[in-house]
Amino acid sequence: MRIAWFCIPAHGHTNPTLGLVKTLTEAGHQIWYFSFEEFREKIESAGATFIGCDEYDFDMEDKDNSDRVGKDKVFATELLVSSTLALDEMTSRAIDDIKPDIVVSDSMAFWGKLVAMKHNLPYVSSTTTFAFNRYSAKYMQQSAWDIVKMLFAMPRINKQLDRLREKGYPVKSLLDIIQNDNDTNTIVYTSKLFQPCAETFSDRYHFIGPSMRPVIRPVEKTADKTIYISMGTVNQNKQFIRNCINALASTDWQVIISMGTDTDHFAELPENIKVYESVDQMAVLSIADAFITHCGMNSASEGLYYSVPLVLFPQTPEQSAVAKRAEELGAGVRLRSMAEEDILDALTKVLEDKRYREAAEKVSESFKACGGAEEAKEFFEQISKKQ
Repeated sequence: MRIAWFCIPAHGHTNPTLGLVKTLTEAGHQIWYFSFEEFREKIESAGATFIGCDEYDFDMEDKDNSDRVGKDKVFATELLVSSTLALDEMTSRAIDDIKPDIVVSDSMAFWGKLVAMKHNLPYVSSTTTFAFNRYSAKYMQQSAWDIVKMLFAMPRINKQLDRLREKGYPVKSLLDIIQNDNDTNTIVYTSKLFQPCAETFSDRYHFIGPSMRPVIRPVEKTADKTIYISMGTVNQNKQFIRNCINALASTDWQVIISMGTDTDHFAELPENIKVYESVDQMAVLSIADAFITHCGMNSASEGLYYSVPLVLFPQTPEQSAVAKRAEELGAGVRLRSMAEEDILDALTKVLEDKRYREAAEKVSESFKACGGAEEAKEFFEQISKKQ
């Protein structure tokens, strides 16, 4: 089986795919992975052939642009169209050379889906967030005002879509690109239990569970309770971290903080608190008793895999969806604010009430019961055989 795979330039969207890519290549299947130089080593280590997209006019890599994408639908559409057309000649040549049996793309790498549409190839969506349809979309908390703004933007959006149609992409509407329906072959890196409204998705959706990395550098547990704090690599709210340090300085808990960036701002620390630029997150979570998280899908899933109750501090609509689901299942508590007393109260709550740990254990069990990369591989092989 020959697979063309497309992904956006983000660790949180690339990392979950690597275990599956390795499983497929070890089974003898060939994968050409369209990505960005930063991810080359990881992708090649998984056995895929790396195809770089860096040299093309790919404005999604610009942080100011990526921040604006979530707020401005017209701008987001223009960026999507421009990126797809910048890649058009290269991807068309590559598809002619590779002759893939299947095109796989991250659910946010819309240009991969468009390539499959243009070349009339079987398509699989690789979804590293929750799967969203009209039922689960309520978790995104889109306001009526957002919908009104979208309606007013539609004429300008359609002008952008005309640019795609002129290049042979059979696009009827923006929804054709951004929304998967129940006929879309989809793999989702979570369990049916953790997925909101899982019963509303067809059997073309395979919930294969999170892709977990092994512990590489074990971490010593030095106290009865270990608290892990990480807000991911993008959010650098130093005041929040300072509040966490102040709130937990007088406790006898072991506190491990991963900044995702330099730690220069935190030179003088209490004995029980350590701040690192990065840690082996799997190793820390394997000894943690509570996890303060920004609710990125990967981080939340990794915490729950190790049955660690979560203190939820989401920063984006996608992260709010993850937080809402963890709350619903009883596996976490949402922070009321970033005030020191609220941080301490939330941690005390999840540590002292065993129901939070028990709920996290149920989610963990659901992850471990999923079919994983092997189920996804068999799904791909079935799709390929049907051609």
